[in-house]
Amino acid sequence: MSAKRHNTGGFSRTAAKILPLGRALAARRAAAAAGKKTVFTNGCYDILHAGHVSLLEKAAGLGDMLIVGLNSDSSVRRLKGPSRPVNRFADRARVLAALEAVDLVVSFSSDTPLALIRALRPDILVKGADYADSHIVGREFAGKTVRIPLMKGRSTTGLIKRMKGK
Repeated sequence: MSAKRHNTGGFSRTAAKILPLGRALAARRAAAAAGKKTVFTNGCYDILHAGHVSLLEKAAGLGDMLIVGLNSDSSVRRLKGPSRPVNRFADRARVLAALEAVDLVVSFSSDTPLALIRALRPDILVKGADYADSHIVGREFAGKTVRIPLMKGRSTTGLIKRMKGK
């Protein structure tokens, strides 16, 4: 067991990583003032799987602070359909915040994270390699954009289909 662990049940550590945009922006500015690089990525993260973890770990390795933009429940429904999300926002955020690679989780309710990226102006914007550079929203507000290869055969949609026996 790590010397950093305290008997808090874990929730206070994860809850402290889930922030509104204003507090995330303050953390981003503090990191920049300290000469640290901020990395940003986003997604629905409805059912967390190994592909997500791999991308988040690689993204975190590109800088000093990883901020994850997390789609709200209404945003996920618009993007993925009425049966999604499988897990509500609070649960998805808590699971993401529990990952060592993730420093902050910030909600957004629009269909894209453009407003978050415009406000945060990350040093590095990360998306999966399935996105063409020209289709990466907010790239003009980031220092650079990095596309990370995805793990083959890992997707939330694929998991849901397998669970339904399709």
